[in-house]
Amino acid sequence: MRIAIASYGQETSSFSPVPTTLETFELYGLFEGDEILHKCREVGSIGGFLQTMDAGLDWTPLPIIHGWAGASGALTAETLDFFADKIRTGLEQALPVDAVYFALHGAAVAEQAHDSETYLLDIVRAVIGDDVPLVASLDHHANLTQGMVDGIDALVAHRTQPHDQFETGVLAGQLLLGILRDGTKPTTAWRKIPLITHQEQFLTSGGSMKAWFDLARDMEAGPGVLSASTLPMQPWLDVPEGGWAVAVVTDGDQSMAESLADELADKAWSMRESFCRLDSITPEAAVRQGVAAEGGLVVLSDTGDSVWGGATGDSTTILAELIRQQVPAMTLVPMEDAETVEAAIAVGVGGTLTTMVGGRQDPIFGRPLQVTAKVAAIGGGRFDVQLLGFESFDPGRAVLLEIGAIRLLVNEKRGIGGNHPAVYEQFGIDIADAHMVVLKTASNWQYYQQWISEVIRVDTPGGTTSHLEELPWQHLPRPIYPLDADFSKESS
Repeated sequence: MRIAIASYGQETSSFSPVPTTLETFELYGLFEGDEILHKCREVGSIGGFLQTMDAGLDWTPLPIIHGWAGASGALTAETLDFFADKIRTGLEQALPVDAVYFALHGAAVAEQAHDSETYLLDIVRAVIGDDVPLVASLDHHANLTQGMVDGIDALVAHRTQPHDQFETGVLAGQLLLGILRDGTKPTTAWRKIPLITHQEQFLTSGGSMKAWFDLARDMEAGPGVLSASTLPMQPWLDVPEGGWAVAVVTDGDQSMAESLADELADKAWSMRESFCRLDSITPEAAVRQGVAAEGGLVVLSDTGDSVWGGATGDSTTILAELIRQQVPAMTLVPMEDAETVEAAIAVGVGGTLTTMVGGRQDPIFGRPLQVTAKVAAIGGGRFDVQLLGFESFDPGRAVLLEIGAIRLLVNEKRGIGGNHPAVYEQFGIDIADAHMVVLKTASNWQYYQQWISEVIRVDTPGGTTSHLEELPWQHLPRPIYPLDADFSKESS
């Protein structure tokens, strides 16, 4: 069996001023051909897929392109054209193929396409035709659209937040094995839900999100159900087909797929108010609470500046409050600011630097902050650690600045916003010695889990604000809950 493999992942924030380019993809790794087999066999969705197919089928993998860019603004036209050309040419050269696996995020916008996944799926179908099986895996924060469903024979999305990309690749492999080896006939039903919610209830370990995802798992345990995917779309995507969705794939039973899709959609709608509950508190209260905490590491979650939601990673809101309250114990804070890195390197280790830091990229929310700091260390470069299903990342050059008890890590490139301890450990910092750490995420603190005693979500301004009603929506279908207060699905 000859099976073509491609991946294309980017999560667009429509409210981010930072465009996504090929350089953005290269921060995590942009691979072609056999390099994909070398780099991805142990990690990510492709790794899970490869290992599943190896165990279940005599096959030849035909790797084409792999790219992941994290989250930021829309792709430039040239960037999407790059992937389109690579996929078209790679598939044409690989023909004939017996199947295609496409690992997608599902929420990528480009300058020429609100729905760039459908844009690329149309290219795939134009090359392979309608009869070759095409299976896709998705991030569960994808924005599922009619074009995506029409272009795919079967799909499966992540089951957890934080995500387990490897597991999702395994599930995609099982779907394709079912088609090629076992003769399954996948049929899909899907529903769009007129709902968009902030990020603070996205974790699947408890609450309403767990109840919803558990229902999908219960469905998958039944006979004839190949996958049940729940897709709470990432909340900063301003597109014409935006909103939550569900998709159920059965083995040839369209009626059952339709019924289960209805049940999943109705379940989400019934819990809509609980999905919208805000847990974040003011920066002043958050810092005060963190300082008073005893034992272990306190995470201050910068909800408005989540780099894994598309924010710029250079908000100074929490840093300003930490300085104002003169925190007494070691506190780790990340910042993306190439100008400050350059200035600190010029001063040199041991020197003192007075400069404006951060707040440079976001013209709406950005507030540069003047600081006086000691340059404690210089470092940076590519880190060979597994992160979000990938084997390395590159935040560029970095400096460590000391402001009293605050250790300010400033990266040249946005990278991961300090969300992995390796960026501090490079400077000899033992995370166990820190009292607080600011993370540029609202839910992905799993890499610090062994030290965490408490997580405090901080209500901060920024491109990933939890106050969705404050954003300048232009394309999102209306009415939609909860942006339209009087809207009810039953009366629509």
